Amino acid sequence: MKKISTKMLVTLALLLAMEIILSRFLSIQTPITRIGFGFIPLVMAGILFGPVPAAIVAVLADVLGALLFPIGAYYPPLTITSLLVGLTYGFFLHKISFDHKSASDWIRIVACVIVRQGALALLLQSYWLSLLQGITYKQCLVTRVPQVLILAAVEIVFIPVLIKVADMLKKAMHLN
Repeated sequence: MKKISTKMLVTLALLLAMEIILSRFLSIQTPITRIGFGFIPLVMAGILFGPVPAAIVAVLADVLGALLFPIGAYYPPLTITSLLVGLTYGFFLHKISFDHKSASDWIRIVACVIVRQGALALLLQSYWLSLLQGITYKQCLVTRVPQVLILAAVEIVFIPVLIKVADMLKKAMHLN
């Protein structure tokens, strides 16, 4: 990770605040599912700054969101998933310059969404939630499949747009 500038710190703080607001106040939530746009600031952090800053934003958003605006009891294993989500977005999307005709760009985006929604949201998050809720893993998986499918489609549509927005931000803010 490169040196942290004031501009980077302020941008990450803004993305952190946006993630908390989008996840805690502007999403549809039940005890085991959440459908919303809280992924947008994490994707932007990953594109603009890479895996580690995106992971830091994800972890801080999870912890601060749980402490400041609790929906239920804070459950630390869920923060592990948040960490991995930030790392995933940064790993797959950092320094990507999207060309809708480029198969490799689409492969990176789809692979990112498969890891994020398939491995992390469906498999790992369902495991943590089954332990937290006292239900079987299979019950949790089945109830979360529609959410994961919806969010996977939403992410595949939004990520290319967010890459273009990030490119404009990089130019406007002189980020490299």
